Amino acid sequence: MRWEAQMLQADDEQPADSPGIPAGRTATLPLVGLQRSITSPQFADTVFHEVLAKSALNQVPAASSMPFRWTVNPYRGCTHACVYCYARNTHTYLDLDAGADFDQQIVVKVNIADVLKAEVNRPSWTREMVALGTNTDPYQRAEGRYQLMPGIIRTLADSGTPISLLTKGTLLKRDLPILKEASSLVPIQVGVSLALLEPALAARVEPGTPSPTARLKLIEKLTEAGAEVSVMAMPILPWLTDGEDDLESLFSAVRDAGAHQIQAGALHLRPGARQWYLEWIEREHPQLLAGYRNFYAHGSYAPQSYRRALSRRAVSVASRMGLHYGSAHRALPERPRSAAPDFGAETSTLREPAPLQPSLFD
Repeated sequence: MRWEAQMLQADDEQPADSPGIPAGRTATLPLVGLQRSITSPQFADTVFHEVLAKSALNQVPAASSMPFRWTVNPYRGCTHACVYCYARNTHTYLDLDAGADFDQQIVVKVNIADVLKAEVNRPSWTREMVALGTNTDPYQRAEGRYQLMPGIIRTLADSGTPISLLTKGTLLKRDLPILKEASSLVPIQVGVSLALLEPALAARVEPGTPSPTARLKLIEKLTEAGAEVSVMAMPILPWLTDGEDDLESLFSAVRDAGAHQIQAGALHLRPGARQWYLEWIEREHPQLLAGYRNFYAHGSYAPQSYRRALSRRAVSVASRMGLHYGSAHRALPERPRSAAPDFGAETSTLREPAPLQPSLFD
């Protein structure tokens, strides 16, 4: 990724009509610690706001059903530009919109590794698993420039903190040696997000992501490196990617690429994502708009009957494909830093999936 021709602007030097920033908005962005904003010819209409973060670890609310309590997000906003992304509404906290701004106004926490190091070295840190990639993708294209993930991975591993990583970004291949080294210190889970195979549909619904073929090759590379890869097949899009043939093709492809485990889930439309996705449906598939409005008329989730039926089909297909079925994020025990990796025998059932192995690399 070339940044030689980038434009650098100090916070107090940005004109109101800076490229990619809506007129009149720049001066009022509530970005604490903003150092500068950068545009690049490689990212049309995209601005990267470099900030000094005050904290790195985010605590998941106790009431959450997530199987982890801590996350780290080096970026806010995402150039993957997935029209369904559930994290879109988080941009409204910055006085930015959940649509184009989420795709084009990217906040970069340039000091996140240093802040994280201070936090995980506190005596009070209990070394619970930290999940990466739960909000915005840490391996979106900007990571090629900022290279924040190597420091994050090393910091967590050196502190004895287990890691769970989920991404659509093939840039992960760059960090395979770092992940392999880190896996000798702590348990590491690796998940790849891939929910559809049709290239034309992928280019429209998630236009900034690596192609499905590229992500299948990423799974192959991870498997060759000794990883047991989980695939997060989410979201499955009603009437677009939820057919029996769609699931068969997807599950077969990820199995052939070497994936170990998979979980599928139906599209859910939180505030922010809801409006953006339905506008996309109206443009691209107007014949489906009424059905979607009816499906999501009473909340963010598809009807329970639909979700149950989809889950049954997914479990059945996974069984036929020989894939374990379950979440890419599983609670992992802490391994003492001096212990060797554990390569115990695999055991699982489809309806009660076993946790991933404590170490994912040979």
